[in-house]
Amino acid sequence: MTAVHDDVDVSRPPEGITPLGDDIFAIDTMLAGYPGIVSSYLIRTERPCIIEVGTAGSARVLHDAVLALGLSPADLATIVVTHIHLDHAGGTGDMAALFPNAEIVVHERGARHLADPGRLMRSAAMVWGDRLDTLFGRMHPTEARRIRSVGRTGEIDLGGGRTLSTHYAPGHAKHHMGLVDSLTGDLYVGDALGVYNQLTGDIRPATPPPDFDLPACLDTLRLFSDIGAQRLMFSHFGAVGDVAETIDRAEAELHLWVDTVRASHGSTGDLDHAIAMVRDKVVSRYRPLPPDASPEAAAVLDTLSGAEANVSGIVHWLDRLEQERAEAARQEDENRA
Repeated sequence: MTAVHDDVDVSRPPEGITPLGDDIFAIDTMLAGYPGIVSSYLIRTERPCIIEVGTAGSARVLHDAVLALGLSPADLATIVVTHIHLDHAGGTGDMAALFPNAEIVVHERGARHLADPGRLMRSAAMVWGDRLDTLFGRMHPTEARRIRSVGRTGEIDLGGGRTLSTHYAPGHAKHHMGLVDSLTGDLYVGDALGVYNQLTGDIRPATPPPDFDLPACLDTLRLFSDIGAQRLMFSHFGAVGDVAETIDRAEAELHLWVDTVRASHGSTGDLDHAIAMVRDKVVSRYRPLPPDASPEAAAVLDTLSGAEANVSGIVHWLDRLEQERAEAARQEDENRA
């Protein structure tokens, strides 16, 4: 497959597309119409690949970006999502329709939800209510024959001997994976390290219910550290070069959020109190947005991964731990009887 159109000047792409070198372009998916929330990445190689698709409303944005970068819809070989949350994979079915030759790659624990998103959408409706359509739109099914699921590791052919290797990376979600570019050493981290704010340089954890698991998160951070990446490609938002320092900061922030919620949970068990404590002791530390930043975009990002969502996920994990301990104690008592 010879897909790249060399007669197209990609050195000065349209607004919302950022060249990152080595045929990589970050594309702002304009979630809910706002910039700076979700990064998609196009690797414009012999076998072009898009990583992350954003929401259903982002599909046309990505389609136009691909055309602007000199490819036709038929040229795209692969679409891969790090996990199936709607801000990352909600547009998969729409993208599959727009790019008819692309194989869809996802972790095996998320594959069935791309083929039949009914259960995922019902769960999302319970969480988001009236905000579901505004934020995400509706995920449409992807033909099962076009989906390739990968397990603990996998490989995606980018052509010319260049590959993306996939690495199972739970903690944020049970269906989450990271991706490593064999040429550049770039590591596409999804939400495993949290949310990076380009405007302030802050990193916040992403710990939503129901899958957040602290030990799994820490294992993933160790895996990512051992990979020795050259850059971290955040889905929220953009590329970061200070790899070791960024991973260390992500781990420190994760511990701070969990410890703050645990202290509140142990004293009152009240979710609102825990959220208030996190906002007062943790979120208040972050740098303010610059004056020209979009407050609406910041509000959307806070809705997706702010204090309320993150604290809810941590509390859910703590409650699960308590239930597991209680069950273990009950089993021990029964064994003694």
